[in-house]
Amino acid sequence: MPKIDLEASKNQDEMQLLIARLQHRLNKIYLGGGEKKIEKQHQKGKMTARERIAALIDEGSQFLEIGAFAGYEMYEEHGGCPAAGVVVGIGYIKNRQCVIVANDATVKAGAWFPITGKKNLRAQEIAMENRLPIIYLVDSAGVFLPMQDEIFPDKEHFGRIFRNNARMSSMGIPQIAAIMGSCVAGGAYLPIMSDEALIVEGTGSIFLAGPYLVKAAIGEDVDKETLGGATTQSDISGVTDYKMPDDKTCLETIRDLVDKIGHFQKAGFDRIEPKEPKFEAKEIYSIFPSQATKPYKTVEILKRLVDDSKLTFYKKDYGKTITCAYARIDGWSVGIVVNNREVVKTKTGEMQFGGVIYSDSADKAARFIMNCNQKKIPLVFLHDVTGFMVGKRSEHGGIIKDGAKMVNVVSNSTVPKFSIIMGNSYGAGNYAMCGKAYDPRLIVAWPTAKVAVMGGSQAAKVLMQIQMSSFKAKGQEPSEEEAQELFDKIKKRYDDQTTPYYAASRLWVDAIIDPVETRKVISMGIEAANNAEVERFNVGVLQT
Repeated sequence: MPKIDLEASKNQDEMQLLIARLQHRLNKIYLGGGEKKIEKQHQKGKMTARERIAALIDEGSQFLEIGAFAGYEMYEEHGGCPAAGVVVGIGYIKNRQCVIVANDATVKAGAWFPITGKKNLRAQEIAMENRLPIIYLVDSAGVFLPMQDEIFPDKEHFGRIFRNNARMSSMGIPQIAAIMGSCVAGGAYLPIMSDEALIVEGTGSIFLAGPYLVKAAIGEDVDKETLGGATTQSDISGVTDYKMPDDKTCLETIRDLVDKIGHFQKAGFDRIEPKEPKFEAKEIYSIFPSQATKPYKTVEILKRLVDDSKLTFYKKDYGKTITCAYARIDGWSVGIVVNNREVVKTKTGEMQFGGVIYSDSADKAARFIMNCNQKKIPLVFLHDVTGFMVGKRSEHGGIIKDGAKMVNVVSNSTVPKFSIIMGNSYGAGNYAMCGKAYDPRLIVAWPTAKVAVMGGSQAAKVLMQIQMSSFKAKGQEPSEEEAQELFDKIKKRYDDQTTPYYAASRLWVDAIIDPVETRKVISMGIEAANNAEVERFNVGVLQT
């Protein structure tokens, strides 16, 4: 009788539970404002945002959704904002990757919350970085007025979107907009600052001020259709370029327009015929530990992600708490930087803790990243890091210098970078492993991810010490029970803020994914990045 690996079974059960929870939450988000709002949309002869995207992209093709959890558990006092009221992703139209942005009119009539603006800016950033055509399916009531102060005036607010429209136009990045519902006030600039604009008869309208505001401002009585409907804006004003009878025809016309777009010079990333890994991707479920503190062999994770499970290790026996290797993912040549979670022994006999970046591992990673830039190889970072090593020995060894070296190289890297947060991503370790602040082309998290300055227990202990000192200074001495209750409260609050859902709701990560989707995300990301030429790598000041 074969021996049962209880630890592997426990890991698998926990991961499958997390994935089931992920899918349950996604299914709810996919309903937008709910089934009644969807039915109301259909009664108007309109498709929903997700139905429009499904009809727009090639049948049977992949769609990489960005920010499905944006706004998750935010704005509850206003009724919530599923997916930030806008569906965004990379899809294939006529075998060509495009960024698609579709307002969800079932969520507050497609109104813009602060996170909606951030998500739209992220979509435009992806289009600009990768020189991808961007398609806007507009159906929005405009800014959510009760929160206008948080979305209107600042650098990364609503107005930045129109600046990006102009910047993309100057860069030659095609922009096509379809007015498929309301398009009012400042939002009216987005489709008209695009290269071409379509409008749907009967449902689409665009104007700087709606009938109520016109009446209030100048006393004129006018209905919506006369003011800015399809006939007015196509036949009289000439603001829009194509008048469409319905959603279906509009989407088919967009496909025809995309089919005629020319192509940019490719970056030249190397790709050969893909090979599947020798090991099943789902075996990751049993390998990845259910407890964040337990060690495991990260190389076994890699063998289930890379083509033919083949890896060429760089400085294999040096700086062992980071593994660097060349490989292929779906045929694409990649350089992989991953934290090693095993406890390792160095040649000098020193024991190093897994998941911690030491001076030698930081030095190795920095040199490997420079090599990948030299050879025009995209970089893939897989996070399970608790930070840089601390203590007297590390400080005397120059850990700050070596850590700064790695951060410097990651910051100046010009080849596209992709980050997968598998487990912990704490403190400066997040920075060195190309966290959100370091411009990864895509950054996604597994359901097991944790993003924070430090772990919940450590943070709670630090905060607890501060609280206890404050109590003592006031002459108060909490009992053991009260102290434990305070500790648990602090830890829970901190733990809640480290979850992948908290990160995804604020767009610190682009998506939460099933680990088996990791290959797809990386491959689609490199395919997108291959549309934009790579600048010359110059690391600047770097101590050797």
